[in-house]
Amino acid sequence: MAIIKSNVVKAEKKAGGKGTITIEKVLGENELGCNEMFAKVTIPPGCSIGYHEHHGNTETYHILQGQALYNDNGKEMTLSAGTTTYCPDGEGHGIENCATEGDLVFMALITTTIQ
Repeated sequence: MAIIKSNVVKAEKKAGGKGTITIEKVLGENELGCNEMFAKVTIPPGCSIGYHEHHGNTETYHILQGQALYNDNGKEMTLSAGTTTYCPDGEGHGIENCATEGDLVFMALITTTIQ
């Protein structure tokens, strides 16, 4: 069993979003298999990942903490801890920390679409 040191990246205005977010990649390239990314994402209040579409891959979010405004192909909804979202190949989404206090924290998994 390998112990993998996570790789922390700060991203500004991710996908046209607001502010700076933190992406902690918990698996390295050698461990991902058919996945492109498995990461813990932290979004401070007022910050976001802008709306973006997925082509050739899918993305799943699992909310660990906080409250989010989630854009699912133009339909907005509020999410909280314990909620899981799935954005299939060819569709789009975005997410924002809509709280005035506290970080939004979630796990993100991007998987390559198998044809």
